[in-house]
Amino acid sequence: MKAIVSEKGQVTIPKKLRDSLGIRPGDVLEFVEEEGKLVGRKILDRDPFEGLRGIISLPASVDEIIEEMRGGPYDL
Repeated sequence: MKAIVSEKGQVTIPKKLRDSLGIRPGDVLEFVEEEGKLVGRKILDRDPFEGLRGIISLPASVDEIIEEMRGGPYDL
């Protein structure tokens, strides 16, 4: 795919690439040069694992599950 650089140095990322890479309006991209090539990377505002928090429902608290896995409570 090709794009033309405007007088202001702007380039439009083709829609097919934006869609496949999940680039949305307002996203921040970082550009670096690597071995003579221009490389753009999407900057994530948050931890990618944060979106997974709370999607699994557990039958008990994590502490209770670990205690059961270890064979019960220990007296120290």
